[in-house]
Formats: sequence, C-alpha cells, structure tokens
Amino acid sequence: MWIEVTNASYLDGYRILVRFNDGASRVCDFSELVKRYPVFRPLADLSLFRRFRVTDTLEWEDGRIDIAPEYLYENGVPA
Repeated sequence: MWIEVTNASYLDGYRILVRFNDGASRVCDFSELVKRYPVFRPLADLSLFRRFRVTDTLEWEDGRIDIAPEYLYENGVPA
C-alpha cells in the first residue's frame, strides 16, 4: 500500500498529529528536523510551521518545503 497523509492537525510546539490512508495516526515532532537540516530551518518560525498544507504529505510555502509521508509514518509516535 502506498502511504499518503489524509489529514493533519497542529498540536503544539513542533508537533503535528498526522493521519494516513491506512487509518493509522502518528504524532510527528519536527523539532530535531528544524534544528538539523537546513531545508527545514525556515519552519523554526512557529507561525510558518503552523501554516502547513495537506496534499498527499505535509508541505509548507506552496510546496517549497515538504517531507516524505513514509518518513512521517515511520518516525512518528503512534497516536
């Protein structure tokens, strides 16, 4: 099965509750990604971080920043 994000809700800090097309839900914490990888550094601004959009994954700034849904699924904490 191809994993896709179907819904997501901002929780707090750098955490987002992500729901997937197989019915699973994960809490994904982006705090380490924001610190570690330059592509995610703009998301340190929480006002920008909270403005994500759900496509088949999560994206910010009209797709200039996105993340693989598989990464979210594998690295998120089951909710």
